[in-house]
Amino acid sequence: MGEPAKGEPADTEPGATARPGGQRRVLAALALAQFICSFAGSNMNVMINDISEDLDTTVQGVQVAITVFLLVMAALMIPGGKLTDRYGRKRCFLAGLVVYAVGALLSAAAPGLGVLILGNSILEGIGTALLIPPVYILTTLLYPDVTSRARAFGVIMALGGIGAAAGPLIGGLITTGISWRAAFVFQALVIGVIVLLSRRIDDPLPPDPSRSFDTAGAVLSAVGLVLVVMGILAADDNVWLMIGLIAAGALVLAWFFRSARVKEASGGEPLLSLRLFRNRTSNLGLVTQNVQWLLLMGTSFTVAAYLQVVRGYDAVQTGVVFTAATLGLLASSLSAERLARRHPQRTLIMTGFAVSLVGVAVLIVLAGSYATAWAFVPGLLFIGLGLGVMLTPSVNVVQSSFPEEQQGEISGLSRSVSNLGSSFGTAIAGTILVAGLSKGAYAAAMISLAVIGLGGLVAAALLPREAVAPGGPERPAASTRR
Repeated sequence: MGEPAKGEPADTEPGATARPGGQRRVLAALALAQFICSFAGSNMNVMINDISEDLDTTVQGVQVAITVFLLVMAALMIPGGKLTDRYGRKRCFLAGLVVYAVGALLSAAAPGLGVLILGNSILEGIGTALLIPPVYILTTLLYPDVTSRARAFGVIMALGGIGAAAGPLIGGLITTGISWRAAFVFQALVIGVIVLLSRRIDDPLPPDPSRSFDTAGAVLSAVGLVLVVMGILAADDNVWLMIGLIAAGALVLAWFFRSARVKEASGGEPLLSLRLFRNRTSNLGLVTQNVQWLLLMGTSFTVAAYLQVVRGYDAVQTGVVFTAATLGLLASSLSAERLARRHPQRTLIMTGFAVSLVGVAVLIVLAGSYATAWAFVPGLLFIGLGLGVMLTPSVNVVQSSFPEEQQGEISGLSRSVSNLGSSFGTAIAGTILVAGLSKGAYAAAMISLAVIGLGGLVAAALLPREAVAPGGPERPAASTRR
């Protein structure tokens, strides 16, 4: 990059970000952003009865709202990652926060399911797609070595996992103490805090307004993903509609990849460079990310819906049960830096899947044998511990596989894959559960999650040992790869 001119600030000194206090505030802003987005994906799980009664809708209607929120995030995360290159990471981050806050306030005032879907599912989903890629890009750029990056990602993933796991408890307390609408006001207030903390953020790389944006690719990828997930949601109503939607989605996605290949071959810049998929380590890491969030969100929706609709628990009781998952996830996530120094990341990811699968098995066995709420605690604790162990190394494996100039693309792809996993988890397990809402349906939903979890364990086992060893080779600087 060269020496700065005399009197010019050095590029390597991002103002307040370089000072310990400023860096802590920046990390707090990034971690809180991940927290509130994850919270939004799970806190509605304990509001199912309250929302359905207040808005005169059904359990399936609330499931659709939750799934569409996760789907919008997944569908727009890749375009959101690309926009950071063109308009800057901080600018996209702040724009996403504003859109998210508007959606949260609109949801709080929703008179019906349609407005709730507009505010929560659409606007909050768009806001999240804009603000989450900068979180991971900035973290990767501001923390250049494996150990410090593991520490930073450990904090961010801990807050994200806690947001998802504690969402039912926090949402339950707010819903029971005030109203389900107040939970959305809470989200808007947290966004206000993040905006204040974000004043300390300095973008390590300047925006490049000349970068092109593949609008057609963005539309094709979004439409294809929407059709696939909506097909899964239609499974309990019409099998032929399900097949038609999934087939149509697959065709649109094939069209998207073909157009990207043609554009890249002609020297253009597609929405998603297919060269990203030539990295075997990153591909396997993406699979593990997808399955991790599928397990977390699928379990959250399944257990929360079963406790409320079948067992008759209120929002607080349901949220308290999920405290076990929160504590487990917090304990293991905050150990990310220490674990990264002592163990290969491949080992951590495999261990995380193994512990989580034990948790799913315990949830199935104990819930079928005992009527008490305590029967759900051991399984959720195991799942929390397992997810906390593997969330950070999976992200680190993927982000560290690419140089600076590709961080926008891989961050968008990484977050899209993770949120697509959340969508699949809620859609697949939720559809099986809602179709029967009985003890048998609960077990079937959890078994389906366990089978997919085994696939994640296989992907983790295929990760190369040497590529993810603790303290392994640093990601090459951008200047050496251009």
